[in-house]
Amino acid sequence: MTFDAIGIAGTGLTVHRKWLDAVSDNLANANNATSTDGAAFQARYVVAQEGQGVSGVYVAGAEFGDAEGTMVHEPDHPLADENGYVRYPDIDLSQQMGSLIMAQRGYQANAAVVDRAKSTYEAALQIGRN
Repeated sequence: MTFDAIGIAGTGLTVHRKWLDAVSDNLANANNATSTDGAAFQARYVVAQEGQGVSGVYVAGAEFGDAEGTMVHEPDHPLADENGYVRYPDIDLSQQMGSLIMAQRGYQANAAVVDRAKSTYEAALQIGRN
């Protein structure tokens, strides 16, 4: 039972870490402008799924945002086209910050499960020694 808890929480730690990586990458690139003839940075979204035949959760893959991005009129920008437009990623910062908080809390919760399961296992070993 304890090893199951550690294993399941371990898969949760991995998924939440990858989610945190994706969100941090999205936040870091939210203000990256490109020329209008290039593609905008595409936000990455982690897709998780229940383990098949085993307990836990796993990263099934990633989905990506729209490469079209949003066109912003900034005629003084060095990458602006002849009409004064540049392309920015279509990333909603408030949505990303919400995802960041959820991923952090999920990671913390899974880390707490691992810690408590480890403590329980150690206590059981102590009982067995006595």
